[in-house]
Amino acid sequence: MVFSSLVFLFGFLPLFLLTYAVVPGLRSKNVVVTLWSYVFYAWWRPDFVLLMLFSTLVDWFCSIRMGEAGEKRSRKPWLVVSMVTNLGLLAWFKYANLVVGTLQDVGMGPSVWEDVVLPVGISFYTFQSMSYTIDVYRGEVKPVRSILDLACYVSMFPQLVAGPIVRYRDVQEQLTERKHSVELFATGAALFMVGMVKKVLIADHVSLIADPVFAATAPGFIDAWLGVLAFAIQIYFDFSGYSDMAVGLGLLIGFRLPMNFDSPYHSASITEFWRRWHISLSTWLRDYLYVPLGGNRHGEVRTYCNLATTMLLGGLWHGAQWKFLAWGAYQGGFLILERLMGKRAPWGFLPKPLQVLFTFAIVLGGWAVFQARDMAAAVDLWTAMLGTQGLGEVPAAASHPEEAWIALGIGVLIAFFGVHSWKLVQGFRATTLVWLFVLFVVAVMQLAARSHNPFLYFHF
Repeated sequence: MVFSSLVFLFGFLPLFLLTYAVVPGLRSKNVVVTLWSYVFYAWWRPDFVLLMLFSTLVDWFCSIRMGEAGEKRSRKPWLVVSMVTNLGLLAWFKYANLVVGTLQDVGMGPSVWEDVVLPVGISFYTFQSMSYTIDVYRGEVKPVRSILDLACYVSMFPQLVAGPIVRYRDVQEQLTERKHSVELFATGAALFMVGMVKKVLIADHVSLIADPVFAATAPGFIDAWLGVLAFAIQIYFDFSGYSDMAVGLGLLIGFRLPMNFDSPYHSASITEFWRRWHISLSTWLRDYLYVPLGGNRHGEVRTYCNLATTMLLGGLWHGAQWKFLAWGAYQGGFLILERLMGKRAPWGFLPKPLQVLFTFAIVLGGWAVFQARDMAAAVDLWTAMLGTQGLGEVPAAASHPEEAWIALGIGVLIAFFGVHSWKLVQGFRATTLVWLFVLFVVAVMQLAARSHNPFLYFHF
């Protein structure tokens, strides 16, 4: 089930909110959140709920044993059990097809192989659950005695399948004590509507320009740049729109989830971009991978190796294709270059608007790899962006050209000159709220009139 669907808007959400409202006591409300979250996740594949429940039970048991062990050395075996379980499940479901396919390419794999189906959101809830057990091992979080609290945290449907990646310590107190108010509910509803408008009226329409370019075999210069630009707007409004809806849904029931985007296309360097884009993943990789590897504590060479390793694994986290590893290497290369130059971009001497423009051009080069069918298609698109395949022509935006071009124009203006969603809802006026509601109604009408496009990050 997805937020931008009629069954969620007019079925799941009203029933959930009604049940949540009538049940007395916070403990009972947490039970409601957990059970409805399992229903939400089971909508596509009920059997995958058992997978998430198994992971939760293992981490709950391991954390309890770590709490009883006392010394850090005695806690380590239980951390290993948790890590092996979580990473083993993630590796099997996400990377088995890649490993077998690579072996088959060199004549070593099995002749018959049935592709493993990837459970939606496994990358997100696995990282969440792992952060909990790691924090218990470090002594930063006390092990939770109630399996319900941990199950509610792991399965909470607003951020279950595409983030933000929430750490247990961020919601620990809210599980046992949180406030509900009309103001908080109204802010959450407004943020949810903002996310819906971003997803349906901008991202989905802009995809009509981007998709034909990435499906083409030999795009021209204009096609390539326009298509990659459209995808940059699509993925930003699609993913940030989901995050807005997730945070908004959390506020409806009193949970304050972390914001995941901070106007990333305002960045003047790649380092700044990664402080603003998918913030929950960037900070997770920093705290649970880069720092444990040694961070910047063991000299420059080790620092660059740690940074490269973190970005390579961060790229591979996005999907089981070599293009994601290349995308991680591309991003890591620029981060290392900027660190070599004193954490400053090579174009840092330019006026700020040109710094932002150069950074965005580098980001577009990365999106070309990220969205390409494979590495061969990525190279083809890169060469087209360099003008080696002729100018080409502006492609028709599928069956809705006017809406697609308008969405692209508005998306570019908002991405470069607008404020992020949280600031927007904090400063709402009555007239702004009316316009938002009108746009939300239009978005819902769009959902009813056409087939639904799932969120891009559901694939990861």
